[in-house]
Amino acid sequence: MSISATFDQLLRGGRVICPASGIDGIKDVAIRNGKIAAVQSDILPTSAREVIDVTGKLVLPGLIDTHAHVYQYVTGRFGMNADMVGVQSGVTTLVDQGGPSCMTLPGFRHFVAEPAKSRVYAFLSAYLVGGLEGHYYPKLYSPDGVDIDATVKSATCNLDIVRGIKAHAEIGGFARWGIRVIEMAAEIGRRADLPVYVHFGQLWGLPESGTNGEDVDTILARVIPLLREGDVLAHPFTRHPGGFVNREGEVHPVIQAALDRGLKVDVGHGSHFSYRLAKKAIAAGIIPTTLGADIHGYNTHVPAPAGTPDQHEDDENHPFAGQAKFSLVQAMSSMMALGLSLEQVVPMVTSNPAKMLGRADEIGALRIGREADVSVIGERTGRFVLRDNENNEVIAERLLQPEFCLRAGARYDAVAPILPQAVAA
Repeated sequence: MSISATFDQLLRGGRVICPASGIDGIKDVAIRNGKIAAVQSDILPTSAREVIDVTGKLVLPGLIDTHAHVYQYVTGRFGMNADMVGVQSGVTTLVDQGGPSCMTLPGFRHFVAEPAKSRVYAFLSAYLVGGLEGHYYPKLYSPDGVDIDATVKSATCNLDIVRGIKAHAEIGGFARWGIRVIEMAAEIGRRADLPVYVHFGQLWGLPESGTNGEDVDTILARVIPLLREGDVLAHPFTRHPGGFVNREGEVHPVIQAALDRGLKVDVGHGSHFSYRLAKKAIAAGIIPTTLGADIHGYNTHVPAPAGTPDQHEDDENHPFAGQAKFSLVQAMSSMMALGLSLEQVVPMVTSNPAKMLGRADEIGALRIGREADVSVIGERTGRFVLRDNENNEVIAERLLQPEFCLRAGARYDAVAPILPQAVAA
């Protein structure tokens, strides 16, 4: 192929990995008018207005974070600035998990998705109140707080940004209302023909009456039959009761059967993540499909908005609390430190989430004619300490760090203040 046209930018000399296109090698990526114009070896530097030397870097399709909380201000301390966890962290596409509801989606569209430099989608909350700091107010998340018809209508009328439904299956809710809320969420997903993303692992504190006969280790087995191919099991490696590993330290036998019939797994890293339990699940052959970061204002160091509760009776054992800084790219390093290869991890943040969103024809690949969403990642070798919120540590011999990304050809450096720094072992 001869290159005669002028390109706006040329990313030269990096290792390009694009699972959807079957590319893995030293290539150049040329961009014209905000779109991918060429991906090949040895493009002449004189053919581009700007040449960016990315030798020694990874050049990936724009990273997709399948678990974000970016309904800033409306969801209290949960809601982060979209571009802080997006383009300023080397991530071009975000999926807000359950922040907006059928009641608040118009505000999410107008005040978050449209002005953001990052591409922003949402999995619509099954609950009328959405992600309004529900750990403080669990009564709002009862079956009475779900309107199936209204949520289906909201989702189907806004499919440009609504790409799924968010629900929770955990012991605090089951102890209060049983399985009814999940049944309703599954019906919303079926009627809207969208994937349902189900949080596992304890979320709310138990009521004063305790578990009311519910067993945390039976939740998975009861919920999975309600779900369809393409639905998503989230937080498999949670440190809280109700994840993939039961109280006896064994991986639930229902998980593999669920994966075999087409259900997916999203890490939902966040403050739930446990290296100890991840090792058990991965050893049992549970390989996540996607790798959401789950960054929010309770596991990053951001000021609480004025007027939100200063403290809560659950704060000492708060299920969302976290001190170990992380990012989507560092979550990639975590997976590699647990024994997965880079080649296994890259699809979790590119081609697989694009399929999950039903947008594989638009994002998640470096293909000619698509918007130039590209993430450039540095890779350091050595011995680095990664820590979870149980204070477990793993040693990473390869540490990935975001350098910059292009979103539709516009460059954004990875300058987010929430990004973790390397800690040498």
